[in-house]
Amino acid sequence: MTTSRAHAATGHASRYLQQLCKHWSHRFAVEFDDRSGRIAFGDGQVVTLSASEAGLDVQIADATAEGLDRLEGVVADHLQRFAFREELVFDWKRDGAGQATG
Repeated sequence: MTTSRAHAATGHASRYLQQLCKHWSHRFAVEFDDRSGRIAFGDGQVVTLSASEAGLDVQIADATAEGLDRLEGVVADHLQRFAFREELVFDWKRDGAGQATG
């Protein structure tokens, strides 16, 4: 399993976390509250979110580096759309095999 982590500085982390979880709750197994969330996409793909005053922490797990690359882009793209009034920056750091593609 390969994982990737990123922190996006924002004062609206809880709002974006909840929007993302609600958005995908009709298609995937989702658990969330105002400070944490977990989205299970299936096939071992899991996104975990944590909101604080400093920003939003995102962790993604996938069985393959290629799947991780794709999911990093999908998650960042969705969060950026919810945060249309500000630009979120995701500097992905890999745990395990592979390098982040940003």
